[in-house]
Amino acid sequence: MKRKDYEAALKPMRAELVAMARWARTTGQRIVVLFEGRDTAGKGGAIRAVSEKLNPRQCHIVALAKPTEAERTQWYFQRYVQHLPCAGEIVLFDRSWYNRAGVEKVMGYASEAEVAQFLQQAPTFERMLVDDGILLFKYWLTTDQARQEERLRERLDDPLKRWKLSPIDFAARGQYDAYTEARETMLAATHTEWAPWTLVDFNDQKHGRLTLVRDLLDRLPDTHVAPPEIEFPELGREPKAEHYSVLGPIADYPLG
Repeated sequence: MKRKDYEAALKPMRAELVAMARWARTTGQRIVVLFEGRDTAGKGGAIRAVSEKLNPRQCHIVALAKPTEAERTQWYFQRYVQHLPCAGEIVLFDRSWYNRAGVEKVMGYASEAEVAQFLQQAPTFERMLVDDGILLFKYWLTTDQARQEERLRERLDDPLKRWKLSPIDFAARGQYDAYTEARETMLAATHTEWAPWTLVDFNDQKHGRLTLVRDLLDRLPDTHVAPPEIEFPELGREPKAEHYSVLGPIADYPLG
């Protein structure tokens, strides 16, 4: 899909996202969206598609680093709870508590007992969130191994994207099947009536973003809230020029 076609398709949905944010602010609704998937699946781009035109004071992106030593001693969900939204807020998790069922399981950062406990507790934890009124959406972005390899190589070759690579990314390359098995186990245990998973094909990232945003908007209740009337007053007198300085175009300033 060409960029101009993608932007043309996304533009009306962005207007709906702005309306959704206005509805959330007006009604005090709390919205949580989880973005999960393999490395290079396109989580960052999908999050930008949702958040780019929203007020960053209302729409928060949460992308946690690895837990600290103190956090390792906490209840597993504890460090995520503090990032849940207040009334009128939207929180987008770039990876979430499901790290335990994915990378921590496959790379050996969590024991089998810890993973089993997580899979048992996650549906209950999410039921508590939903019962408290939070609108919870869980998306898994799917991509095949060939496309993942292509994107990893692109990151390696592009100095502006190389920061996205980590030793874990390279270690995970040989664990594609193990990640698939872990994902299937996770889906079987945590795909519930109150917090279902939605899998979106992200082999084509532009199509994937459009599909995800459309699905998110369609699953929200009626979010129509008329925008407030804004009175645009007549411009008052400007202060005298000597009270402030004005920089001219850069061409007015000689180099050297």
